[in-house]
Amino acid sequence: MGAFKAGFRLELSIIRSQPDALMPLFLAPLFAIIFMTIVRQSGRDDLQPDALLAPVLMTLLWVALQHAGTMMAGDRWQALLEPMVAAPTSVATFLFGRIMALMGFALLSFLEVWAVGRLVFGVSFPFEHPFELFVTLGLTALMTAGLAVAFAALLVMTRNAYTFTNSASFPLYVLGAVFVPVTFLPDWIQPLSSVFFVSWSSDLLRATLHEEPVEDFWPRLGMILFLGTVTFVIGRVILHFVLRRMRANGELSLA
Repeated sequence: MGAFKAGFRLELSIIRSQPDALMPLFLAPLFAIIFMTIVRQSGRDDLQPDALLAPVLMTLLWVALQHAGTMMAGDRWQALLEPMVAAPTSVATFLFGRIMALMGFALLSFLEVWAVGRLVFGVSFPFEHPFELFVTLGLTALMTAGLAVAFAALLVMTRNAYTFTNSASFPLYVLGAVFVPVTFLPDWIQPLSSVFFVSWSSDLLRATLHEEPVEDFWPRLGMILFLGTVTFVIGRVILHFVLRRMRANGELSLA
């Protein structure tokens, strides 16, 4: 817990000095307006809650990929990886704490899109199943932080991390079914989407916004937890081998 708390506090300090990490919070209301306009012009008022939910999931993924995913690559460029690795604590846990600080701010997008829906379009989240909604949303943010650890481990070795993240964001939105259910995706991509925990989160969150009882809530929540945990474990394993290779080759710093 000490490493987690240290990482969490460090990232809060970085955000205060470099608030550009909060840029996704400015984009979430814009995406909400775009999606709401699309469903209204299409005459699908029944999809308005889904249009408000999509920007929230997009913000979580954006933060995981664009900011948390490139976190260690940035540390490497600034020659900060060496003291981080030398510290007597888990790098993955420290990194997870930093990412969770970002995820806490990313969750504010929920309030933003709720306000946009209420003030601009006169609608809001129906809150038919508030307990299920907020439990699923909180678990999704936690698992997305684990996903960001995997991204950070994969991207720390490349000199073009930002180029990759810019091109990978929208494919992740499609795989995560953030706006349309998995069943609407092409047949060949559905198996890939089904092993991505965000697609389970998207479907379950949409189910919590309808009047009908949420079917199989706990098993579906368990799948999010299982797939997200597997992703985090894979990220930790990759990070371990990547850092070991970088130490052996003297590549912890690019300075």
